[in-house]
Amino acid sequence: MRVMTVRQFHIACPLALMLFAAACVPRAPEVPESTPTPTPAPVSQPQPAAAPPSVVTPTFDNWMDAPQTPGDWSYRQAAGWTEALFGDGNGEPLLVFRCTRQSRTVQLIRRGSATASVPMLIRSEGQDRTLTALPAPGPTPGVVATIPANDSLLDAIAFSKGRFAVAVEGLPTLYPPSWPEITRVIEDCR
Repeated sequence: MRVMTVRQFHIACPLALMLFAAACVPRAPEVPESTPTPTPAPVSQPQPAAAPPSVVTPTFDNWMDAPQTPGDWSYRQAAGWTEALFGDGNGEPLLVFRCTRQSRTVQLIRRGSATASVPMLIRSEGQDRTLTALPAPGPTPGVVATIPANDSLLDAIAFSKGRFAVAVEGLPTLYPPSWPEITRVIEDCR
């Protein structure tokens, strides 16, 4: 057996104490490699408000290609006048043809409002004409163009194939059908 010198003892003793101390320190727990590291949940970002769909007004090369305005005609009479009314039945009519028998005139009344006279373009299969429409204030505001009962424009409207057009500045154009109620009002005035 071999004997240690004092010098070797002084070197080995601290080394042995360090190894002994290291053996007494508990080991850190091992994390299994298969455990995934949790990923933080994504933070939802507020989405920008979607832009409202843009309203596209269709255009037509020929007014007769435009879709007919939804609605129906009705006829009514009273002392001194008769009228054909066009609308969707959910409120005031959009368009009225009124015969005043005493003056033998037909008024074309377009629902809407105006502060001064406005042009009213009437288009039919056989004739187009711009009339002057005057404001007609009241509970149901409108604009009114008055024409003599024997005016050829009324015949052109009555005999227009399928429909005619009424365009008033500042209001949507109407494309009502040419139904017998219009002809009846015109004949009432002649």
